[in-house]
Amino acid sequence: MGEMAQRISKVDKEELLKILNCAFAEEWLAYYQYWVGAKVAEGLERPKVVKEFMEHAGEELKHADWLAERIIQLGGTPILDPSEWKEKAQCKYDAPMNADTKVLVAQNLTAERCAVARYEQICEMCQGKDFETFRISRKILKEELEHEQEMEDFEADFKYYK
Repeated sequence: MGEMAQRISKVDKEELLKILNCAFAEEWLAYYQYWVGAKVAEGLERPKVVKEFMEHAGEELKHADWLAERIIQLGGTPILDPSEWKEKAQCKYDAPMNADTKVLVAQNLTAERCAVARYEQICEMCQGKDFETFRISRKILKEELEHEQEMEDFEADFKYYK
């Protein structure tokens, strides 16, 4: 972190790095959950669900990239060993053991709600204290809220099928 950035930051840097690394791990797991879910999906609205999952997978990977860059800017190191992702993540990976699109959407909705809580936490921690981390986390939060809405929309649509 640059000299002026360090001077104006009023956040416990070590605690922030720990939380950002947890979020980084969660984004990688979310990426994989969406990506692999798109590959195995079967059932109602499959083409639409697969398309949406692939879009979300790309966005989750982008979030991981933003977080990695910010972790490095703050003088930290992103988690280097993927085997640590599940251990560090509070938003858990839910393997798509049931390929039914209704089940996959419900799993991803749960994950998105956890992600919303994570970025709300980071925003609250950084608001008025670390402007760049706040900006990044607010941008990610906006996208996670959109993802949540899209999963809720699928669930609402599924109710029309008997």
